[in-house]
Amino acid sequence: MDTADVDHPEGNPAVWEKVLHKLRAREMPPPGAPRPDNDTYDSLANYVETALDKAAAARPNPGRPAVYRLSRFQYANAIRDLIALEIDAASLLPADDSGYGFDNIGDVLTVSPLLLEKYLAAASTVSRLAVGDPSLAPTSTEFHVPPATVQNERESRDLPIGSRGGIVVRHHFPLDAEYIVKVRLQRGKDATTILGMSEKRQLDIRLDGRRLQLFTVGGQSQADRGNPQGDLDEGLEIRIRVSAGSHLVASTFVKDTVKPEGVLDRAGNQAFFEGVGSVSIAGPYVPTGPGETASRRRIFLCHPRRLDEEDACATRIITTLARRAYRRPITNDEIASLLTPYRSARHTGGFEDAIRRALQRILVSPAFLFRVEVDPAKASSGSAYRVSDLELASRLSFFLWSSIPDDELLGLAERDKLRERAVLERQVARMLADPRATTLVSNFVAQWLYLRNVASVLPDPSAFPDFDENLRAALARETDLFFESMLREDRSLLDLLRADYTFLNERLARHYGIPGIHGNEFRRVTLTSEERKGLLGKGSLLTVTSYPNRTSPTLRGKFVLENLLGSPPPPPPPNVSSLKEDADVSRLGMRQRMELHRASPACSSCHARMDPIGFALESFDGLGRWRADVDSSGV
Repeated sequence: MDTADVDHPEGNPAVWEKVLHKLRAREMPPPGAPRPDNDTYDSLANYVETALDKAAAARPNPGRPAVYRLSRFQYANAIRDLIALEIDAASLLPADDSGYGFDNIGDVLTVSPLLLEKYLAAASTVSRLAVGDPSLAPTSTEFHVPPATVQNERESRDLPIGSRGGIVVRHHFPLDAEYIVKVRLQRGKDATTILGMSEKRQLDIRLDGRRLQLFTVGGQSQADRGNPQGDLDEGLEIRIRVSAGSHLVASTFVKDTVKPEGVLDRAGNQAFFEGVGSVSIAGPYVPTGPGETASRRRIFLCHPRRLDEEDACATRIITTLARRAYRRPITNDEIASLLTPYRSARHTGGFEDAIRRALQRILVSPAFLFRVEVDPAKASSGSAYRVSDLELASRLSFFLWSSIPDDELLGLAERDKLRERAVLERQVARMLADPRATTLVSNFVAQWLYLRNVASVLPDPSAFPDFDENLRAALARETDLFFESMLREDRSLLDLLRADYTFLNERLARHYGIPGIHGNEFRRVTLTSEERKGLLGKGSLLTVTSYPNRTSPTLRGKFVLENLLGSPPPPPPPNVSSLKEDADVSRLGMRQRMELHRASPACSSCHARMDPIGFALESFDGLGRWRADVDSSGV
């Protein structure tokens, strides 16, 4: 500040933006120094703000976008929208680096030699799955049910009514062929013992809702069977012929208690059988062909009947795929380049395999894997300019959908119509109404509010013995549905903190102490208690800002400052000790324990800002459950 010119704040905007922020928060002058009255604060802050705004309007500086590699999440979505194929990107590509709390920051998304090799391998795998390669070797994919899942009720709308527990998965079957579906039952803590085998249960295996087979398990002693406990589910498999494409595979138990409709009686008759542990799908065996899949319909826009029709058909297919993948019109030189791998493969193989080679080439092209915005030819260095319609289309689609533009958006951009205000507003409204806009929640919001961490939190069983995987899933789903409703209903940003509704199922309602909610289905519920209203009453947020065995006013206060108020505290000084956990300290209330920690001058300056906010949330425990016997002082 010694060299800052108060008469010309625009000369050093980075410094004066910080000054403005501290003036608005009344953090200047430092504690102990004489402080002006509020009118003086506001007068100086308004002066600085006006000077900075005028300078920014006179010389706009939108920044220069970096070359932007698609993140792994965006890559999977782009494949889905390009060729109608759902892939498991985590099995094909390494995780992206994270910067500033997000994994889609262009400056952080670097390219390593290993990643290049993974892209080449992924393009080969994806193209074979999309087109259908008869030479595919059998593989096995296993889907697990987390061991701590309580399987008492119907788990999904995709499972039959009258079922209990189990799992339903959407799996891509690459060819018309035979496949083996195998079920393993849930083990106990020793990973061997199958609990509940003394009673007969019926295991239902289904494909697209159609029953394939009903197995009877249990009801006989281990001695009667003559098998070790771990082998009692060895015969729970079925070999079936399945058409190529995406299908729902389900495995669940038939619920052995019939109850009338209405409010369920929760007393007694609780299922004690552990349930389904995993479902594996192996194949293809004895393939008969690629079948007719959504991917093949998306790719093969034409089917040549004669040899002299192949080049024209191939050109149409490849040009269409490249235009969608590259998110812009394709030049003649690019078409010729993409036809090269097609013609090379056609000399030694069939038409469809040649198209596959061209698709593989598209999927490793920098034009697909990277987003590059090129300066206009007449733009001077450092000047601001309007982005092109094609670049705007990509910005919109990757922000709202985390994927490539669809044909409607791309067509408007190619005709330079997207820049028109009315057209742009209609497109934004259409895109927000599209199911793909839920990626704003699953991608942006989940990273902004640390909600991805819900999947990995491990509460201490001694501190939170009631925690199970059902609660973990419910906490995450509540917040997803809450934010989706905010977007769909175009609600005020202030409703993030004051909304008087949420979404609950029976497990989460029981956790919150809200009566009258039954079943696993989520429904919108009007809140009557003030503590649950808005974002700060959501159990997911309160869980990820706690330690495994206790709450943390510091973590919660820092979260609010950093993520909601945009006023992050400075990083802690080096070699600062953490909160003590010895026997003497553990008997103190949280406020008293924090006062001991703040006794150090190195800690007090930051904690004075964070802790009061965190203490306001101290009536919630480490899983977001309301503690009527604990007030906001942590006592």
